[in-house]
Formats: sequence, C-alpha cells, structure tokens
Amino acid sequence: MQQLVQSRSMERDMSESGFAFVGSGTMRAALAAVGTLTDWPVFAASWNDLAPDEYLNEQQRYRRRRFAVYAITPDGCVERQPHQPHYQHRDYNPLFGGIERWFEPVTAGIGGAACMTTILRFCDRLFRTQTPAAAAWHVEVHQFRIEARADAPGEPTPEGVHRDGVDFVLVLLVNRQNVVSGTTTVYAGDGRPLGSFTLTDPLDAALVDDHRVAHGVTPIAPLDPAEPGYRDVLVVTLRMNG
Repeated sequence: MQQLVQSRSMERDMSESGFAFVGSGTMRAALAAVGTLTDWPVFAASWNDLAPDEYLNEQQRYRRRRFAVYAITPDGCVERQPHQPHYQHRDYNPLFGGIERWFEPVTAGIGGAACMTTILRFCDRLFRTQTPAAAAWHVEVHQFRIEARADAPGEPTPEGVHRDGVDFVLVLLVNRQNVVSGTTTVYAGDGRPLGSFTLTDPLDAALVDDHRVAHGVTPIAPLDPAEPGYRDVLVVTLRMNG
C-alpha cells in the first residue's frame, strides 16, 4: 500500500491526502532547490555521537537522541533558539506527555551545518504552501538513532500510533544499517490505514500534516543478530507561532 511521490507534487499530495512519502531522488532534488547538501557525510556521521534517551527504562534504552529548537520568520530566516526542554501533552504522548524532557543538544557544528539549514528551509517553504497565513514557525529538531538488538527490537515510536501535537512533521532517513522492518504507516482519524512506506535509502522521507493524520512505525530487528543494527532519522516538527 505504498504511496510514493516521484514526479507528482508534494504540495498536491499534502493538500489532498495530508501526507506524502518521498523517495530519496525526489527529496534530494527538492532539497537542492533551496540549499546545499555538500556536508552530508559529516552531517550523517554525527548520528554516531548521540546520547542515550534516559527517559526510557534501563532495559529499553534502544534510543539515542539529540534535540534543538529553531525559529523561522516569515521571510525564511532560520535562527537557533536557546536550549530548552521538549514537552508534549499527555493527549499526544501517553508515555512521556506532561513532563519536560531535557535531551543533550544538537552540537553547534551540526546545528548550524549547511545540511540542517537546507532541510529547515525546505520545511518552511513546503509547509507554508499548506498554511499561507502562518507568521513564524516554532521548529523542533530531533536526531534519533534506534538500535536493534537480538534480544529486543528497537521501537521508533514506543508510544504507538500517534500525533505529535504540532502542525507538520518531516521524518528524514539518514542511515539504516543491518535492520529489517521499520515501516511507517499513516492513519485517518477513524483509524483507517491510508498508506505505508519503509524508509530504506538515505533521504527517503515521510511528510505529515499532524492535524489530519496519525502515524506509527513498526519495530526494527537486526538482519544479522550477530552484528549491530540501527535506524537513524532526523525528525523536524513545525508549529505555527503567531
């Protein structure tokens, strides 16, 4: 039940369906239209330096992450904000909602990298077509590594099928090593599955209108149990700010 954007317009798919699954070639071209990805190798390598998510119990620490907050003005100016906690209401995250969660910050070098700026500019331009009246964006950026072990699958979305409590979401695959599954499915408000796609190649992406659809990702397991396996993604959420 894949719905993969190739030559069709991302804007049209977002408007009609509330989501789009975008292949790496299309995504690379869309990003290149607003900036450069010349530092991608260094950007991707930074996922090797993420901190354990200490809000998971010790037996479930399969997730590593870093976090940053940005503001994007109506004229497209991207500015990093002081480090702050990540907060979700319990309506959106029954596991960890209602508390301020402090994560290690995205490093200055990666937070200000050309790749990061390009990705944020892409999000601003695309999602502004869906909400032309938006003034400024409050943007949260999450570097995630989900590790798959032979004795325990890694859960990209331990909270299950959910909405994030924002306006729009980008999930961008950075790397995928020795894992199976990790399929993203998008659901209508009544729980009907609308489409599924497995992010397998760097720059494969899922775009989500968080008001219109929910999403979830199946657990990952190691392809070769004797070797480490992981799934690296960049998640960017945007919320209208004024």
